Amino acid sequence: MKKRILTPLIFSILFLITAFPQSKILINMDLNQTDHLKAYGITYRALTKGYKADWLLNYKGGSFLIDYSDELAAECRLNNVSFETITLSQATEIYSFVQSEENNMDVVRLEKAPKVAVYVPPGFQPWDDAVTLVLEYAQVPYDKIWNDEILKGDLDKYDWLHLHHEDFSGQYGKFYASFANAQWYIDQQLLYEQDAKKNGFKKVSEMMKTVAIDIKNYVGKGGFLFAMCSATDSYDIALSAVNVDICEQMYDGDAADPGSQQKINYDNTLAFTNFKLEMNPYVYEYSDIDIQPIEVGNFENDYFTLFEFSAKYDPVPTMLTQCHANIIRGFMGQTSMFRRSTIKNSVIILGQRQGTDQVKYIQGNYGRGSFAFYGGHDPEDYQHAVGDPPTDLSLYKNSPGYRLILNNILFPAATKKKQKT
Repeated sequence: MKKRILTPLIFSILFLITAFPQSKILINMDLNQTDHLKAYGITYRALTKGYKADWLLNYKGGSFLIDYSDELAAECRLNNVSFETITLSQATEIYSFVQSEENNMDVVRLEKAPKVAVYVPPGFQPWDDAVTLVLEYAQVPYDKIWNDEILKGDLDKYDWLHLHHEDFSGQYGKFYASFANAQWYIDQQLLYEQDAKKNGFKKVSEMMKTVAIDIKNYVGKGGFLFAMCSATDSYDIALSAVNVDICEQMYDGDAADPGSQQKINYDNTLAFTNFKLEMNPYVYEYSDIDIQPIEVGNFENDYFTLFEFSAKYDPVPTMLTQCHANIIRGFMGQTSMFRRSTIKNSVIILGQRQGTDQVKYIQGNYGRGSFAFYGGHDPEDYQHAVGDPPTDLSLYKNSPGYRLILNNILFPAATKKKQKT
């Protein structure tokens, strides 16, 4: 008789133990982490499977705390991602420590994996772009989109959009002086011209301006935009020149407006202002936003420093600067860094070369959305050139420069309200 009475009770206890995890997985992100980059992928994929993750800002390099499961532990081991299994009592102590007013730390709940899109032309290879390179390495899924999808309104399907070494000004990267006779350059120009014609535009520059406006509207409606290299300044330049022809004849068939500089509108841009356009079509530069190599000086001394923010009062810049290092090796690109005098006052500077006006990493808001711009092409290839082999990220699995990219991937998953556990 007693057995019959106790059986339902025992069943209930077993159900509770099974249904509610009695421990958590702590994925440390400090110097002891074996693979920082894949740790982000583990966390991202956990969100896709219905787990909730807590991002412990400034705790052991910005660690992640997730309910324990054998599946998650096995995935960490399979990907050589270091982790620790802790009890709920230990987790409570960590939450208390992190949320103490004495510590510049906090907890942000990651609820849902953002849907990721990467803006790339047809024929694109992942190693052409540091972001897709690290997405592939970390095993974070993404969709490739281009002008056709954006002009059709497909951006609304995505939470996060990345732009890399694209030229939104319609000048084909200003590679004309060096590569006008190269087959890849000729093929690229033909591809863009055909795409513009297909979408009803007479000029590539006109199509790119419309694409730039559509992306800005996407951000305004709540989207997250991340850009690197020449997609940073060329994008804002395109927005400033919506009603001005800044392209010379070799780019769009007619001369540029000689009064371009006086007619551009800085109010239309997201991040930059008061910049001076480089109108010479033979100069490999768009404007004075970009820092020139001669200004960088000795490349061996090219390092930038991440600013420290209040985790409890400035969670967004804190999330975007989570890292196990605060001084990071610089790297070049068509756009390597941003001149501080050309950055709008509303924009937050996240990383800068100390003692200079050379800014590497910025973040800002527009409408209900947010954007982050990161100068340079490849954080682990200082001077990546056209045709160079791809970076093997298995050799740089603890790269602090690549971590900054992946912070941006998880940023849209954060709940608007900070979690107090």
